[in-house]
Amino acid sequence: MVRTPLTPEEHERGERLGQLLRQARGDRTMVDVAAQAGLSAETLRKIETGRAPTPAFFTVAALAGVLGLSMDEVAARCALVPA
Repeated sequence: MVRTPLTPEEHERGERLGQLLRQARGDRTMVDVAAQAGLSAETLRKIETGRAPTPAFFTVAALAGVLGLSMDEVAARCALVPA
């Protein structure tokens, strides 16, 4: 199966998600947050740095729950901005 390349807008959305998660994490360590969300620290690192710009829904939901973010807030702050 070949995956369609991401658009620049999708990469930007991934960067916004990473920034939101970093801000919400605050002083907590990646290891702590990732463990609470049931993820590896490397997965969280990739999401926060934009190297994984399209994480799975349940990954984002788990992180949002641990960080006290609503999925509505995550969607609103990371949505593609219409041209």
